[in-house]
Amino acid sequence: MAKLYFHYATMNAGKTTMLLQASYNYRERGMTTMLFVAGHYRKEDAGYISSRIGLEADAEMFRDGDDLYARIAEHHAHTTIHCVFVDEAQFLEEEQVWQLARVADRLGIPVMCYGLRTDFQGNLFSGSQALLALADELREVRTICRCGRKATMVVRLGPDGKVARTGAQVAIGKEVYVSLCRRHWEEEMGRWRAEDLVGFAGSSRGAE
Repeated sequence: MAKLYFHYATMNAGKTTMLLQASYNYRERGMTTMLFVAGHYRKEDAGYISSRIGLEADAEMFRDGDDLYARIAEHHAHTTIHCVFVDEAQFLEEEQVWQLARVADRLGIPVMCYGLRTDFQGNLFSGSQALLALADELREVRTICRCGRKATMVVRLGPDGKVARTGAQVAIGKEVYVSLCRRHWEEEMGRWRAEDLVGFAGSSRGAE
């Protein structure tokens, strides 16, 4: 039975590389995949997915209001789709997550979603919240904090290199995201006194 999967992690955990590798495995066996990527912050008409290690592939773009079930069903009617992959799944709307669930339930096509669980302030993205509630299987993609613990949170560094503690949920530009464990995330966000000077806490206290 086809399922809806949610692979979640912090930044730089290798989610996109896993997605592209899994899609390649299907195609290597003569199967067809359909790839989606968030188009909310892209100006191009054509979508693509690229990983930090240089892998890339063309992809369909999705934006708010798009009916993903209808798009996939139409494509499937002409060319059999064996698996659907969604990158940046945190940007899905709740209704779009339901649509992807219907793709698995009614079209019998597995749907593999990859994305962030929380933003830089520790809040769930809307798409991630819906996927955590509806996905048949949840799979954590792990990476580590600077201290060696499992990283579960992320901080945003502005162009000045200081930790941002307020601002829009998503910022596209010169910002850099760093994955941290919960303990060090609290220190960097000013929620707890920094117990070491490793990282950004020592230089970011004046950033409020």
